[in-house]
Amino acid sequence: MIDDATVAALGAPLARFLAGDGIVVLDGGLATELEARGHTLNDALWSARLLVDDPDAIRAVHAAYLDAGADCITTATYQASYPGWAAAGLSEEETDGLYRRASQLARQAREAYLERRGVEDRRPAPLVAASVGPYGAYLADGSEYDGRYGVGRTDLDAFHRRRYSVLGASGVDLLACETIPSALEAEVLLEIAADHPALPLWISFACRDDRQLWDGSDFEEVVGMCGSSSQVVAVGVNCTAPGLVPVLVQRARASTDRAVVAYPNSGERYDATERRWRSSGGAAPGGDEWDDVWLRSVLQAIRQGARLVGGCCRVGPRQIAALRHAVDSEAWTGSSDDENR
Repeated sequence: MIDDATVAALGAPLARFLAGDGIVVLDGGLATELEARGHTLNDALWSARLLVDDPDAIRAVHAAYLDAGADCITTATYQASYPGWAAAGLSEEETDGLYRRASQLARQAREAYLERRGVEDRRPAPLVAASVGPYGAYLADGSEYDGRYGVGRTDLDAFHRRRYSVLGASGVDLLACETIPSALEAEVLLEIAADHPALPLWISFACRDDRQLWDGSDFEEVVGMCGSSSQVVAVGVNCTAPGLVPVLVQRARASTDRAVVAYPNSGERYDATERRWRSSGGAAPGGDEWDDVWLRSVLQAIRQGARLVGGCCRVGPRQIAALRHAVDSEAWTGSSDDENR
């Protein structure tokens, strides 16, 4: 358990959730639920395309995750970037407007949710986190599962800096720098964060195994580096196979006093050529058996010290609702033996 004094130092947006033994339930995959609702996202801009084509669909998915019990929703900006939108014919100023629209859609969904649940519900209002995806997401070739982009610090700074600033000023509670596969990219993001001292963020990494980021960097070393930043309120892992996450959380807890965030994907492998997820064997995602496997991994991650938990690609509102129930019923306090029965 993180003591309350440390929690308070981690930033106001999360402090009201994390005091004591609090757990923050995150949302799941935005694109996953959009596709489940019939939207075709086979596009270099992925779900961000709907910021122009169908913003109501994005707002509806935010609402679905809030109704499932998420304490925090993330904006539809993971794969949105200035060069990506420039290729679609938009200026930088027009792209700024889309970033602000993404924030507005999430905040509108939150406002509507708070009206639905009523004033008698005393839980804290859910948070809105602006999704900051890696450089590899812009490439739209699966490079976030590689990390070896072939670009240097200057290019990464130019890619991230303006987006970081605009999203940070868009009315969100914090930034989610997520699916980061590279230590160098993490260093650049931390340098940018230092120029925004009042803006909290979490940073979570995509890992190839239970010790390394996709670029081969040592996970514990990179987590320790992030913990040295006063802006970082949580650090951990996302869009990584569920079976790897509990060990990675354990390693993160040994390397930082920051809250640990963990939101695994389904365990499938992304095929960048065909732009689809492929099964890695075992239970089929979306079925009851798979739901149980995924949920057990997340609950084990909580036992290892994760304080912000949810899902990533191929995880939808049904799984988040099950996680919400498990957290509220304190199912995660059971033993590992209970979990594996």
